[in-house]
Amino acid sequence: MLSEKTIEIVKSTAPVLEKYGEEITKRFYEMMFEAHPELLNIFNQTNQKTGRQQTALANTVYAAAVYIDQLDKIIPVVKQIAHKHRSIGIKAEHYPIVGKHLLLAIKDVLKEAATDDIINAWAEAYGVIAEAFIQVERDMYVAAENKEGGWKDYKPFSVVRKVKESDVITSFYLQSQDGAGVSSFAPGQYISVRVSIPGKEYTHIRQYSLSDAPNGEYYRITVKREADDQKPEGAVSNYLHDYVNEGDHIEVSAPAGEFVLDMENEKPIVLISGGVGITPLMSMLKTAAEKQPNRKITFIHAARNGRYHALREEAAAVSANTFVCYENPTEEDRMLQNFDKEGYITAEWLQEVIEDKDADYYMCGPVSFMKAIYKALKEINVKEEAVHYEFFGPNIKL
Repeated sequence: MLSEKTIEIVKSTAPVLEKYGEEITKRFYEMMFEAHPELLNIFNQTNQKTGRQQTALANTVYAAAVYIDQLDKIIPVVKQIAHKHRSIGIKAEHYPIVGKHLLLAIKDVLKEAATDDIINAWAEAYGVIAEAFIQVERDMYVAAENKEGGWKDYKPFSVVRKVKESDVITSFYLQSQDGAGVSSFAPGQYISVRVSIPGKEYTHIRQYSLSDAPNGEYYRITVKREADDQKPEGAVSNYLHDYVNEGDHIEVSAPAGEFVLDMENEKPIVLISGGVGITPLMSMLKTAAEKQPNRKITFIHAARNGRYHALREEAAAVSANTFVCYENPTEEDRMLQNFDKEGYITAEWLQEVIEDKDADYYMCGPVSFMKAIYKALKEINVKEEAVHYEFFGPNIKL
């Protein structure tokens, strides 16, 4: 338990953290990686370079300050982050390193405003919060290892199939190299893939949604090639597309994530995806169709056009209630009439194609797409608690 004095001091720093949070977290990562460059093998370097990780951490630290006397309020965030930590290999021994450099960064940015009382209060608060993460993640490591077909940390997998799904998206079918089956997962979860790229000093880790229903034999990830392998966000996707082929091996961590389909009821579901955001929703679609054949499913997908549309035939084969929106249809698309709407998904169109609005909604795609869909759903009076979503990478608030 935190002392009343500590709670009072930490809460008083919330306005300062709201203002200087990103500056502090940017300095934190600089200082930590300078002292511990080996951690670059774990942390996503793309999110570092784009600033998304700094923003996500700043939001978390600010939330901790606001709710330091009601830590149960941030338990959902703790669990969500803990899934990612377990997936990439964050361990208990990393937390003292993080705490030390976070406090150093606060002192470095705030200067004399960071009094001894403030630093001591945050040191005490960080200890409590870190222990919460450590315990949750310890339980997740044990659960992942003890699950049938499960394992600890990373395990080598063989690429048994490589299938081009569109001009920019390719699927990789992965089987355990030791010939054992694979642990089951909840539809919507992801795995982490760790690769060593020639010419790169550190290993790279990326998380990819599992795009097929659980089957006990293999995992499938469906990966979009980013435009340029010289950009940080393109390093792993281009490596997988260009250099990883059938018969090759990659390292994989056990499935993780909380953006999962609720299989406890048979309430209608509406799945809305944009681009490669189709991947977790495809797993949800196929699992629901297989396990809950009486459940009403509406599947809506948006893509640039047919050349960029992955898993089209697979989705159509599973659900007859599938709708497609192309931003810029090709002449071939028009000739084949293989889409239902041109342009963007709108509230008016959703009103037309969704027969039962009293449903659970799951959506995934680019940030701009997600914000637009969220706004459209509110316009047709979908309740906020009925909408479930996940961003690829550190979470952002809609």
